[in-house]
Amino acid sequence: MSKALETAQKPTDQVAVLMVINARQQEEISHLKRQLEWFRRHLFGQKSERRNPDLYSLQLAFSDLGGEGNTPPPAPDTQTVAAHSRNKPAKPTPPAEDGLFFDESKLPVETITLPCKEAEGLDPAQYEIVSEKVSHRLAQRPASYVILKYVRPVIKLKETQTLVCAPAPQGVLDNSRADVSFLAGMVVDKFLYHQPLYRQHQRLGSNGVTVSRPWLTQLTHAALELLRPHSPGSTGIHSHLSGHHHG
Repeated sequence: MSKALETAQKPTDQVAVLMVINARQQEEISHLKRQLEWFRRHLFGQKSERRNPDLYSLQLAFSDLGGEGNTPPPAPDTQTVAAHSRNKPAKPTPPAEDGLFFDESKLPVETITLPCKEAEGLDPAQYEIVSEKVSHRLAQRPASYVILKYVRPVIKLKETQTLVCAPAPQGVLDNSRADVSFLAGMVVDKFLYHQPLYRQHQRLGSNGVTVSRPWLTQLTHAALELLRPHSPGSTGIHSHLSGHHHG
């Protein structure tokens, strides 16, 4: 088109050539605007704009635009990866109620021997200790934990050949390994000092105590139930705390 402009001698011919050039440029600009609008709708507004299939026919081919860099980039190389599976981590099994749930090398154990009521006032020659029954409870001292080891000798009365043993110490929760001091400390740490149960669980593990986090949650709910108002004469956590010698 520039050659046609150069060969035109008369001004009228040059004007005619310029008008043709301008018309073609206007047409190309119109096509470019339509293509830009198509890209705006389909690349940046898929969720808010409705697709218009008629716009596909209005696109200009990249080869029609001229210039360099019109060749589409080659498709990236692909690699097939073999499928694999992962083992599901096993959940830790909580320790049995009658087994050791702590590390004796990390946690102090305080032994408490409970006398047998049937042997009170008897001469040692009148009975013999044949075995022992041992139970453990997790207790708490200020800023520390301790295991209370209750030893209850099983004795045999020689006169009647009867085996007797002191009963297990009664706690605020039936058949629980948690001492009342541990319950009180756990609740105070959680609600007064904002110490979450998972952090208390981590602290127990650092001190050699192996218990589950759901166990701490169950103890918390049980302790809160004990704090409900009681009728006159009933026992609750307050009476146990006031008369407890290990708090």
